[in-house]
Amino acid sequence: MSKQAQQVLEAARELAPRIAARAAEIEAARRLPLDLVKELRAAGFFRMLVPRSHGGLEVEYPATIDVLTTLSAADGATGWTVMIGSESPQLLAFLPRETFDAIYAEGPDVIIAGAFSPQGRAAPAPGGLRVNGRWGFASGCQHADWLFGHCVVEDGSDPPALRCALARASDWTIHDTWRTSGLRGTGSHDIEAADLFVPAERCFTLFGGVPTLPGAIFQGALPQASLHIAAVALGIGEGALADLVAFAGTKKKRLYAKTSLPESLLFQHKLGHAHADLLAARALLRERAEELWAHAQAGEIPLPFGLRVIEASAWIAERSAAAVDVCYTAAGGAALYESSPLQRRLRDIHTLTQHASLQDTVFASAGALRLGRPSSFGL
Repeated sequence: MSKQAQQVLEAARELAPRIAARAAEIEAARRLPLDLVKELRAAGFFRMLVPRSHGGLEVEYPATIDVLTTLSAADGATGWTVMIGSESPQLLAFLPRETFDAIYAEGPDVIIAGAFSPQGRAAPAPGGLRVNGRWGFASGCQHADWLFGHCVVEDGSDPPALRCALARASDWTIHDTWRTSGLRGTGSHDIEAADLFVPAERCFTLFGGVPTLPGAIFQGALPQASLHIAAVALGIGEGALADLVAFAGTKKKRLYAKTSLPESLLFQHKLGHAHADLLAARALLRERAEELWAHAQAGEIPLPFGLRVIEASAWIAERSAAAVDVCYTAAGGAALYESSPLQRRLRDIHTLTQHASLQDTVFASAGALRLGRPSSFGL
């Protein structure tokens, strides 16, 4: 592990207890407190994948998995929001190189947020696009420096082109919509652009885009993002397991039970099973991350391997959710209360598993590929 990777991982471990202590506050605020965002910036999490040429740490990709898992074990919403922000350079690399350079001339801790779903409309205008639309799920939009929206370009082409339009956060309207069961602290509100002119140099192609910067960190940005989601899921699962072990330390005895939790064979079985699930998930996550990094260093991500990555991410999230379910159930009635971190873990993980990249069709697509048939992911 590089010196830069060790530096940012140690920062995550140091911050984790303080983040965990503020988890209820983060959830109640439905966003990350600005003083915490300042700490996260200072720790280097948002410059993990920024190249050193632009003041970043340029951490090797597998190490980012450990950072996000550590933060997510402390608080799922914090891990998710750092994940979104840390991927900023990978998306900005789809812009012209001159634009990338200009954005990072302001410093390495640039944060962008936005939406991948093409819910906006973009009309060609002299020198760029005129954008209108409203997008959901813009995690971290309240502390982002820049926002983007994915748009259908209305230029008469068939099929229509898709382009992302990037503008400073002050040019957008944020609608307070993020009132959800879980991951409340991510502040994933709706964002809106109304007749917003975006110059051509701030527009980019998301799916199929070609990075304008060299280096492995810019190869396979979307598969890397998929494994980052799995890392957050794993962190939530590992956090739930730690919560259950701590709860068992109180020697609580469930109603009608003859023994305390630590002495219960059934409790021990559930704890051991959840632990095994998470160990398996962590092993697969590590393996896929290292394989992906090797492909990225070679300069090419084979399309079939990309689907293997997405398949692994969906499985890791599924097993992490199963482990959280076991931990929540094993804690009994005490887990029902808002004072219990386990009920927050439960809500967080099942909000995460609703993400589009984790849908059940991922496994069907992987199966189709192994049968030599077309997959719904186009691989």
